[in-house]
Amino acid sequence: MKSVKTLTAAAAALTFGLAASSAVHAKVSAEEAAKLGNELTPIGAEKAGNGSDIPEWTPYTPNGDKLITEPTWAEDRYASEKPVATITKANMAEYADKLSAGHKALLERYDSYKIPIYPSHRDGAWPSAIYEATKKNATTAELEGGDPDKLRGASLGFPFPIPKSGGEPVWNHRLKWRGENVVRYNNQAIVQPDGSSPLITKLIEEVKFKYASIANPSPFESKDDVSIYYLSETVAPPRNAGQFILAWEHPEQRSAWIYNPALRRIRRAPSVAYDNPYEGTDDNQFYDQVDMLNGKLDRFTWKLVGKKEMVIPYNAVKINSNKLKYTDITTPKHINQDLTRYEIHRVWVVEAENKPDLRHTFKKKTYYFDEDSWTAAMVDNYDQRDQFYKFQEGHMVCSPEMLACSTIPEIIYDLQSGIYFATAMINEDKPNDFTVSFDDKHFDPNTVKKRTTR
Repeated sequence: MKSVKTLTAAAAALTFGLAASSAVHAKVSAEEAAKLGNELTPIGAEKAGNGSDIPEWTPYTPNGDKLITEPTWAEDRYASEKPVATITKANMAEYADKLSAGHKALLERYDSYKIPIYPSHRDGAWPSAIYEATKKNATTAELEGGDPDKLRGASLGFPFPIPKSGGEPVWNHRLKWRGENVVRYNNQAIVQPDGSSPLITKLIEEVKFKYASIANPSPFESKDDVSIYYLSETVAPPRNAGQFILAWEHPEQRSAWIYNPALRRIRRAPSVAYDNPYEGTDDNQFYDQVDMLNGKLDRFTWKLVGKKEMVIPYNAVKINSNKLKYTDITTPKHINQDLTRYEIHRVWVVEAENKPDLRHTFKKKTYYFDEDSWTAAMVDNYDQRDQFYKFQEGHMVCSPEMLACSTIPEIIYDLQSGIYFATAMINEDKPNDFTVSFDDKHFDPNTVKKRTTR
C-alpha cells in the first residue's frame, strides 16, 4: 500500500503554506468565497481527492434535507469492508508522517496496539441551509481585534470555511450543525492498566443548539449571545446521582451552575471551565476536553499550521453498535482496536501554546480537525515539562439521517499513568434523540432547581 505512505515534497509545501499567514484574522474576499461549492466543498474542504488514498468528496444524502423523525441506531454501510493495511509497532516507521504523536506513543508503549486502515470515504453532508449560511459567513465572520474569543458577524453556518488563523477551526468545530436539540446518553468508564473498568458515571445530557438552529438561528453579534444551552444530570453511580450541571455558552464566556443534591441548592460555578476536572471523572477529563474541546481560548495562543494527510478514526459505526457491551470496548491498556476503523483524511493542524501568565495543566496542544466536518478527531497534549501527557481520540460518525458528523465515543489516554477514560458510549443505552424540542426556559437555573425538588 505504497500510496498511503507517500507525501511528496510539493504536497507538503502546499499543505503547510498557510503557516505564514496564521496571524491574519480578516474576512475572506468575495473571490475566495466563490470557491465554496466549486473547487471547495460548501464548507471549505478540497473537493478533489489525492489520486490514491483520499477520494473525491461525494456526499451521501438519500433523504435530501429531510431529517430523522425518531431515534435510530446508525447503519454501518461499510461493514463488509476489510482493512487495506494494519499499523503496528513493527511497521509504524513506514507511516510516521501520517501518525499523530498520540498514536505513535500508543504503538510504542503497547505491543497489542494496532491501527486498522480501511478504505477512505468522504460522504459526510450537511443541510443546504448550513451551506448557504457558511458561504455568507466567509465574507462577514471575523475574530474582532484578532482575539480568538471575540467571534462576530457569524450566523447559523460554519464561521470560517477558509481559515486564516488558529482560532478559526476551533470555532468551526464548536458551532457545527448537530440538529436543533438533543437528548444524549453519555456513559463513561475509567479503565485501569489491568483492564478493570467500572462504569463510573452515566449522564443524560439535554442540549439546545441556539447558534446552529435552522428553525431559529441565533447570530453572534454581542458577547451576551448564546450559542448552546447544556444541561447534564448524573444518574449513576448512586454517590453522584442527582447532580446537575447547567451551562450557557457565549462568544466570550460561559455562564455555569451546579446543583449538588447534598446541599439542595443550585449555585454559580465558575470552575466549570478550563483544566478543572469534570465532576465524577476522577481528574481524567477536564472541562475543556468535553466534546474534544470547548470553552474560552484565552489561556493559549493559537497557530494555524496548515493541512496534511493523517490517519484518523472515521466511519466508526461498529464501535457504537447496540450489540456490544461496554466491557467489549474497554479492554486492558487501550480500547478494543478490533472494533475501530481508521481512514486516511486531510486534516487542519492547529497548535495551541499556553500563555506564561495564564497557567494550564497543558503547555502545548496539537489539534487535528477533519477538513470535511471541521470536527476535532485527535488532540496531542503535553504537560508543563514538555512531556507527552494525554492523547484524545474521537471516533467519527457521519449520519445521513441527521446530516451531521460527531465523535462517539471519545477516549482520553493518560500516557503517564497508563489509565484511559472512555466517554460518550451509548451501546447499552438508547440512541441519542434529536427529535426532542426544548424552549429556552428549560435551561433557566430556577427551572432546574424546581426540577430537582419534584
